[in-house]
Amino acid sequence: MGKTIRDVAEIAGVSTATVSRVMAPDNTMSVAEKTRSRVIAAAEEMGFRMNFAARSLKRQATMTIGVVFPELANDFFMDVAEGIERELHSNGYTMLLSSSRNSVEEEKKRLSMLADRMVDGILIIPAGSQGEHLKSLSDQGIPIVLLDRIVEGTELDAVTSNNEEGTFNLTKALMADGYKRIAFVGGDITLSSARERFSGYARAMAEAGIKPEPSWICLGGMEVEDGYKLMESLLEKQNLPEAMVAVNLLVHLGMERCLLNANISTDVVIAGFDESRYTPFLPACSYIASQDAVGMGRRACQRIIEKIQEKKEANSEHNSTNSGDKKNNGNIIRLPVTISRGGK
Repeated sequence: MGKTIRDVAEIAGVSTATVSRVMAPDNTMSVAEKTRSRVIAAAEEMGFRMNFAARSLKRQATMTIGVVFPELANDFFMDVAEGIERELHSNGYTMLLSSSRNSVEEEKKRLSMLADRMVDGILIIPAGSQGEHLKSLSDQGIPIVLLDRIVEGTELDAVTSNNEEGTFNLTKALMADGYKRIAFVGGDITLSSARERFSGYARAMAEAGIKPEPSWICLGGMEVEDGYKLMESLLEKQNLPEAMVAVNLLVHLGMERCLLNANISTDVVIAGFDESRYTPFLPACSYIASQDAVGMGRRACQRIIEKIQEKKEANSEHNSTNSGDKKNNGNIIRLPVTISRGGK
């Protein structure tokens, strides 16, 4: 027969309540260090493990946050995940991480799975511009915070970067170096981050009195393959732009790869959005707009924990489970973007 919490309490010479406090996921309840050590030693000696599933049913809280990203093979998203994990760990929560594979339909399936597992809240980087399913979950009382991208019409809290200001300053930096024929490369404009970055580029060009030629606007996709194809298309043009703004790191990498394969490097200047470990090795990179990815994850995590607490407080006041989230006005936190020189 498996050992119980009463067995641990008897060996440690404490109450079952004390054992429960020591074994709590958040592990922040006040217990004397000597007592805590005695309880942990007794539990390890007996091979006791707390039944968190049963505990969750009793407390109506799983101490788990669901996290959904468009893809996991992406340095920026993983840096965001690192920030989330650090903050969750310090608050006694665990993370269930999944990928929507850049598909809204897959996103719906992942969210349904997380809701079935009774996660306390959800952090999500949306795969697209559709938000009815997100709003539906929020209306059911599940706290949700968006990261990196905003879905209009959902009125959900979000933590993102100041994308427009970032590309505005990135484009201005190129202008300060004397470049005027500047292209914008990449970007799925159904995504808020891409729209905002293009808007920053367009604003900088307009303020400088420069009207971009149609061939300088190379929208289309956010992946490495997109950057490669768009760069190929640009290289085929007779009047090549003097400099280029890449919408994100993956597009930037694709552009650099195309230049490498074409054996072209000295005459092309790229200013890229997103810094990475690879930045020093990108020969055409002139400027980089750096996001605080870890900080974004931490701040979003802090907000979801706040929303979970707001929901608990609303429930304790005998309001409906939806009331805590209906007060939300879709507050958006925009983190600053830093511009720095690249290796070129």
